[in-house]
Amino acid sequence: MRVLKILALGCALALCAAAGARAANTKVVIGGTLSATDIGLWVADKKGFFRDEGIDAEFVTFDSAARMIAALGAGDLDVAAGGHSAGLFNAVGRGIDIRIVADKSQNVVGRSSIKMLVRKDLVDSGRYKGYADLKGLKVAESAPGGSAQPVLVKFLQKAGLSYDDVEHVYMAFPQMALALQNKAIDVAIPAEPSVTQALRMGGVVAVANDYDVYPTHEVSEIMYSGKFAKNPALATKFIKAFLRGVRYHNDALGPNGEFAGARGDEIVAIATEYGPFKDPAVWRSFILSYCGPDGVLDVPSLKEDLDIFRALGLIESNVTIDKVIDTTFVDAAVKELGPYRKQQ
Repeated sequence: MRVLKILALGCALALCAAAGARAANTKVVIGGTLSATDIGLWVADKKGFFRDEGIDAEFVTFDSAARMIAALGAGDLDVAAGGHSAGLFNAVGRGIDIRIVADKSQNVVGRSSIKMLVRKDLVDSGRYKGYADLKGLKVAESAPGGSAQPVLVKFLQKAGLSYDDVEHVYMAFPQMALALQNKAIDVAIPAEPSVTQALRMGGVVAVANDYDVYPTHEVSEIMYSGKFAKNPALATKFIKAFLRGVRYHNDALGPNGEFAGARGDEIVAIATEYGPFKDPAVWRSFILSYCGPDGVLDVPSLKEDLDIFRALGLIESNVTIDKVIDTTFVDAAVKELGPYRKQQ
């Protein structure tokens, strides 16, 4: 009986200790779009990297990164994971403290998360043969002033067309596949894994990649609310955990960016658990864009996107890239972790 009492006391103390550890953790609210390149966040959560830093991650889903800006500016979100937008630059221009703090994904040659999809019947009939044939077509993007908008502009510029030469429709990436199937739209510019899902459903053709017009394109970032950034210790811990997740993912990739080996199987399982598609084959059927293991931003392409937004009349102030970017936290995190070295 004495032994049982001691065991019971031990269990009670252990439970109290665990509860105390959980209570000591800080909740961090993260906005995301269930994009494939959220993989670093998903891995950091699944593998306990956030918990290692005393963070309880709470994920909130939005239909586009552009729609996160109001919540981020108000401090309802601590962190946003998604593409930059005209709304982001305008918010900063109005004095709202929002910061791009680290890379989440870049499209580089051979590894693009953004593709232009055209209905197959338009290709088969000859209605679409090249960029010039976009004129007059109904094109879906995720949101006005979203990160895919400059890509569309550059596709149009290749054919001497303007942004107003096409009809614009806005919807979440996962909705685009069905809209193409129903012929509600003619063209879509989604990001993975929605690209692959649309191709698997059939009736569409991938006619161009982001890297056809942007050899290197900063597509999505980790963004902080000003409120969260004012806690530099926690803000640095978050990036440290995130980069551990990104690095764990990078360690799972083969030479061409494909998932390889047991680590690859593990990453696919995590993506299937956290992501929008529950078939592991979907996640294995495409190559993710480049997720930088040191969080380094491609600033020139960010500046080019800002210039395109400004040319479209979407920017309300003289805001510059320097006012938006803050690498303090990623620099501190990499100093602690050391530069990335791939683990076999």
